[in-house]
Amino acid sequence: MKRTLIVETEGLAGHENMRRDYLLLQAAQEGVFFFRLYRWDPGCLSFGRNEPALRRYDRALIESLDLQTVRRPTGGRAVWHHHEVTYSVAGPVSKFGSLADTYILFHEMLARAMTRLGIDARLAEKHGRTPGLESGPCFASPVGGEVVVGDRKLIGSAQIREGNAFLQHGSILLEDGQDVVSGVSKTAAMRAQSTSINAMTETELSFEVVMKAIADEVRNTWPDDWAEEVVPEYGSGMKLDFTDSQWTWRR
Repeated sequence: MKRTLIVETEGLAGHENMRRDYLLLQAAQEGVFFFRLYRWDPGCLSFGRNEPALRRYDRALIESLDLQTVRRPTGGRAVWHHHEVTYSVAGPVSKFGSLADTYILFHEMLARAMTRLGIDARLAEKHGRTPGLESGPCFASPVGGEVVVGDRKLIGSAQIREGNAFLQHGSILLEDGQDVVSGVSKTAAMRAQSTSINAMTETELSFEVVMKAIADEVRNTWPDDWAEEVVPEYGSGMKLDFTDSQWTWRR
């Protein structure tokens, strides 16, 4: 199985980041395992694929604040992406198992990467039923399997499976800005129970330092050769247009 590591140090707009991740999902149908690290510029509010954003969030307020928005191809709930390292992984289901298996596998790897940085990270224990889409933003509370420090969520992820491949991506918070989500909610949303890397370290860590720790742990976990490439332009066309406001605000 070919392995490709993609590291992008220049920030991209939300719609372009989602386009690239979705391209990796398409390419993974051909049996390639991708791991991508990237960032966002400008900051962007993302909604889960099936999240009722029109009902939950104040679109007029969001637009008056000039906040960028995008709807992810994956599930889950709203996330504010700004001061973070974002990861995505796409690969053939036959090599990694169920979505539940991949969720734990990659979070365990990311927890080890956080340990490289001196952060006492672990996976959250599962407590009862998984909250639905009405349960506030992604970082409102850990539900089981996420990377946490103490009882606060450090890394939150979302997934999708299409055909014989999966995509998982998530936010690794350098700084905690998740109250942006509750600030644009129409109702009294749960406040984020999140933390950040730089809240846990004595010295401020840069995107590049955190990215390197993750990339090193990726290579350590899967020690075979990794190609280092840019995002491939696979497929004849995109099924989803992440620039389309009708997609972003479809529900």
